[in-house]
Amino acid sequence: MSRYTEVKTKLESDPRKWLVTGVAGFIGSNILETLLTLNQEVVGLDNFQTGYRDNLEQVKQLVTRDQWDKFIFVEGDICDLKTCQEVCDGVDYVLHQAALGSVPRSIEDPILTNGNNVSGFLNMLVAAKEAKVQRFVYAASSSTYGDHPELPKVEDKIGNPLSPYAVTKYVNELYADVFARTYGFNSIGLRYFNVFGQRQDPDGAYAAVIPLWFAGLLKETALFINGDGETSRDFCFIENCVQANILAACSSNDAVNEVYNVAFGKKTTLNELFKLIRDRVADVRPSAAAVKPIYQDFRQGDVRHSLADISKANRLLGYEPEYSVEAGLDKAARWYTKNLK
Repeated sequence: MSRYTEVKTKLESDPRKWLVTGVAGFIGSNILETLLTLNQEVVGLDNFQTGYRDNLEQVKQLVTRDQWDKFIFVEGDICDLKTCQEVCDGVDYVLHQAALGSVPRSIEDPILTNGNNVSGFLNMLVAAKEAKVQRFVYAASSSTYGDHPELPKVEDKIGNPLSPYAVTKYVNELYADVFARTYGFNSIGLRYFNVFGQRQDPDGAYAAVIPLWFAGLLKETALFINGDGETSRDFCFIENCVQANILAACSSNDAVNEVYNVAFGKKTTLNELFKLIRDRVADVRPSAAAVKPIYQDFRQGDVRHSLADISKANRLLGYEPEYSVEAGLDKAARWYTKNLK
């Protein structure tokens, strides 16, 4: 039996109270779905800056009425300390997902990104510490590795940040470390590597590449690749990410005050990714098989290659990603085919 199976089984018989920030977002709503199916009590916080009410509605349709009744939603902002204090009250575990993502957005508006990702993060740390939550788990980022050339990426070797977004996510790690040493408040950071899956938004100026390509192929619009297509990423299916969050929250004290890579542990080039997505869309839209991408300039602030070493997460958290890129794209394709018209 895997560690994840053991944890889920224990939670079903011993429910806890969780807080998920950014609960209406892509990652947050998937965490909510899993927690509710495990019959947990969940408080969710979101200001709908990047999240969607429809994501919550979709979760409601996927769980039972009794499970949905265990969910309390609070519309509010992590930039307001009082709100953070209110939602942390009486909570066992905090899964902090709320942030402004996107490297390009941070380059265009570093002040807004810093306000949400640094000041908002600090508010959550303070509120969680005051509430004496058992575990504070936060979304860190692979962007922290910056220009460090070594592959695979190992947690204790980072380079210079390449964007304001990367700076903010590294500052999160620094604050978490200071709170552990100064206040004895334990936390765990999860460095996400290109998470994808159902409910990831294809619209907007800062949409990620996988939902963009699914939408473009299904709606027959132009598709672009930044650079020559040989840029590579360690794409991680959303359900692997959810697993890491739950394992981190329920981990032993030996695992706290650390950061962990959350990925699959395999690199895929953009050219390879495009073919994988195109093949899956072609199963329902045969005309997609002939579509070719348009190549454009490299994007400012992007790293050339990214690949994670996930051995630390496996050793200390019991993390074992269940979905490969191909298996994750199979599930994502079914969702996008159903939901994108």
